[in-house]
Amino acid sequence: SVRITVLGKSPAWQDAGGACSGYLVEHEGTRVLLDCGNGVFAKLRSFVDYVDVDGVVISHIHADHCLDLIPYAYALTYAPRQQPVPVGGHPGTNRPARPTLHLPPEGTATVRTLGNLWGNERLVEDAFRAEEFDPDKTISVGSLRMRFREVPHYVPTYAIDVRPVGGEGPRLVYSADCSPNDALVEFAKDADLLLIESTLPRPERSGVRGHLTCEEAGDHGRRAGARRLVLTHISDELDIDDAAEGAAEMFGAPVEVAQEGLVLEV
Repeated sequence: SVRITVLGKSPAWQDAGGACSGYLVEHEGTRVLLDCGNGVFAKLRSFVDYVDVDGVVISHIHADHCLDLIPYAYALTYAPRQQPVPVGGHPGTNRPARPTLHLPPEGTATVRTLGNLWGNERLVEDAFRAEEFDPDKTISVGSLRMRFREVPHYVPTYAIDVRPVGGEGPRLVYSADCSPNDALVEFAKDADLLLIESTLPRPERSGVRGHLTCEEAGDHGRRAGARRLVLTHISDELDIDDAAEGAAEMFGAPVEVAQEGLVLEV
């Protein structure tokens, strides 16, 4: 089975005591973090040791999905146990943890800009083994493999399909952030679990759309034939029961709403 722990599910402003987008995916000893928005690093530490994470995959370069790469990078760079000499009771190591970091195309420039705000352009790149993924190719981290599909948002954004290497076993699809689109429906076809954004109580009133309503999320799940639907990227200021009811009506079956600390097994 694949185990998903919701570390943060808020939209661009955190719930009270909450965090933005971050999901820990575990399978046969492999640990992958999908997105690392503001507040996620502290939440991650409540569940696993950050040096034991094998890889981080970023869906798009918006702060609520990537900002906590900064504290994560600081920990990997300056934590006593990561140093080559004895510090603070730690013996020193010549093999500090360096998780892989898979950024979307052109994401490197943005993390350098973020690093500059803390005075070190290469902070993130030097802390992780960082590279930009090719959206047309599959990547693997340990026992998990990820595929990508671009979805419409305000910046280049990629839904992520996660399943065990080899293609057998359960399949998770994470929508990232998106406006209504057919690409996600096709990409999530027959997913065991569709973790889908449902930011809005109603469609945007003007301008370019960038997010889904709960009803639209339910409709996407139904058209994809997803076996299980979990709403995320949703504020605690919305009526959660009403959101679940609206999504379920369109989905044709009960849906779940992500909460921090929720563990999903597929």
